[in-house]
Amino acid sequence: MKYELREYEVDDSDLSAESVARKVGLPAEQVFKTLVCRGDRNGVCFAIVPGDAEVDFKALARLSGDRGIEMVALKEVQPLTGYVRGGVTVLGARKEYPAFADETIELFEVISVSAGARGTQILLAPGDYLRASRAKVGPIAR
Repeated sequence: MKYELREYEVDDSDLSAESVARKVGLPAEQVFKTLVCRGDRNGVCFAIVPGDAEVDFKALARLSGDRGIEMVALKEVQPLTGYVRGGVTVLGARKEYPAFADETIELFEVISVSAGARGTQILLAPGDYLRASRAKVGPIAR
């Protein structure tokens, strides 16, 4: 698996994916953010969506087999995943929660996701990321 780590200056007042995208030199739709969600039937999961989009919770619920789904509270993110906001990734998370990626991930030759720490992104082929994360792909962004 070929990948590149790209470091950038962290601004605690702006942890947005759009800001990260500018700093790593990619369009926001190619920089995927990993959000921690919880479904009413299947519990905690990861939602991987483009930096310029948000999660469509109804679509995510359909894909995950839940009736309803929502973001977990920020204070729960680190205990659940081992990562802090701005550094969440499926790769190496504390537990192997199911992962769901927006279908646009397959449009690019290279995507960028958090490498597990604020200030570092990993650039890799979507296929490699999907294999490593075991993410199920579907239309979950809007």
